[in-house]
Amino acid sequence: MKNCLAAIILILSFCSTKLYAQEIDTIPINTKDLNIKLKRSPLPSRQGPLNFEPVKIKPLVVNAKINYWKTRTNIGININQAQFSNNWKGGGTNSVAVGGLLNWKAEYNKDSYSYVSELVLQYGKIKNKDQLQKKTNDRIFWDNKASFQLSKSWFFFGSLSFESQFDNGYSYSVTNGQETATLISKFMGPGYLTESIGFEYKPVKYFSTRIGTGTARQTFVLDEKLFLDPVDNTKPPKATVFGVEYGKKVRNELAFQIVSAFDKDIFTNTNLKARYQMFIPYQDFKMSNIDHRLDVALTAKINRFMNTSLTGVLLFDKDTGTNKIQANQTLALGFGFTFPR
Repeated sequence: MKNCLAAIILILSFCSTKLYAQEIDTIPINTKDLNIKLKRSPLPSRQGPLNFEPVKIKPLVVNAKINYWKTRTNIGININQAQFSNNWKGGGTNSVAVGGLLNWKAEYNKDSYSYVSELVLQYGKIKNKDQLQKKTNDRIFWDNKASFQLSKSWFFFGSLSFESQFDNGYSYSVTNGQETATLISKFMGPGYLTESIGFEYKPVKYFSTRIGTGTARQTFVLDEKLFLDPVDNTKPPKATVFGVEYGKKVRNELAFQIVSAFDKDIFTNTNLKARYQMFIPYQDFKMSNIDHRLDVALTAKINRFMNTSLTGVLLFDKDTGTNKIQANQTLALGFGFTFPR
């Protein structure tokens, strides 16, 4: 048996070398005189044809809807208070100040279409001892914009915005130790409604610029009291208030408008938000007639519920009755809530 195996190995080696040279894959081997026994497999075997039947799988239905809307609401409350005893020699005035902020934003995005609606409500008051109450903040601003994407960074847009204030606005003077208030503004005195169409450039998510080549603005002064002298009603009324002529309630303007917006976390838990608006009436297209407004808000989050904010506004608008730049600034520490978190 050993001799037979050795012979087989020798034959296979010779044939493999020869066939390798001739590039033949197989060779016949005569197993007639070889005592080769094959063990039977212990596994059961099946004879006959195999039948395959398709298995029906019930489709799984997922009850889910795609939500193209994203909403976010920020609520801020600021309270400042100072109290001094009657014998306090360092000087000071008892005061209480309260301020509130609501910022709501909704976005819809689907394919090349988008819609953004943003509502900003601000109001604050301060009361010093032996003085009249005064506003520290008062604004209603609602902006709506629909756009269609033309390329990677350019959009065609249409927008509608409204701006006014909640409460009466006064100027204050002191005569013979008596403080008096003079009404200078109120709700819808003025009020602004602006419609605009044009092109928007948005190279990154946190910055955009609208170029409103077709812009219309209506300025409202609905109360005639703003035209009259508050002390002597017999005096002739003012010719214009906020650009609206006496005897009218609305002023219409066609203009070219640019609106730039920036909103980004510049540091950890620190957000910078800015909005610049430029308005040039077509009727009197001069550099000296350009209206400018810049709103800046820097908000730093202290913890989950507390934050500090620094806000400011720069405004240049001759229709408000002054040829100088107007400014206001507010520094506040308070509570802030964001939904959804």
